[in-house]
Amino acid sequence: MSGFEIKDCVLLSLMSGMPPAFNLRELRDRIAACSQDVLYHHFCETTLVASFDYPDYRNDFAVWASKRLGDKVLAERLGIIDPYSRSSLEDLRGEVLDIIDERLSEQTMVSWARMGHEFYFMKATTIIFDTGERIHQPEELLPAIRRMSNGSIYFHFLEARRRPPVGADDFAAWLVAFGPEWQPYVEALSGLDFYFSTLSQLKRQLIELFENQNLS
Repeated sequence: MSGFEIKDCVLLSLMSGMPPAFNLRELRDRIAACSQDVLYHHFCETTLVASFDYPDYRNDFAVWASKRLGDKVLAERLGIIDPYSRSSLEDLRGEVLDIIDERLSEQTMVSWARMGHEFYFMKATTIIFDTGERIHQPEELLPAIRRMSNGSIYFHFLEARRRPPVGADDFAAWLVAFGPEWQPYVEALSGLDFYFSTLSQLKRQLIELFENQNLS
């Protein structure tokens, strides 16, 4: 079997080129037109953004609705969306637009943010580093996860879901090759409820998952 190459990564955030949104109507129109990379960044890459420190919600749109528009109802509706449970980013976009359209229909006035608190649409480039560490047997995976940085956890468990096989983390994709005896671990990884966790919490979940499956 081929060895598992442990990688690390950081995000280089960039302006998307789209104009900022000052109100809910503009936010809706920008989301409808933005690239998938922008949508992915504001929903999925927040866990690796050092400045993201708002524990109540895991995506930037919900945070902005709460903090800048003062719209807790919209924030709650956007905040419960798990983007990894959607079949595609376009399905995710459609759900977000439906939620905003519903909220707009409930309002007599469009919500505005104060000057300086507008929403900026960002995207990011993932810069990948090879740590040089390799493991070759499934039994080595748990100790390796214990040593991994948050960047490695993000790269191998979250960012991996955009790479073939789409929707699978790197750990599960690697374990599949070792035969049916490792299927319980693959299934446990696939069933992990992870989106609303920080990377530190996700790392603890992974460690506990493998400990409970007696992988040591």
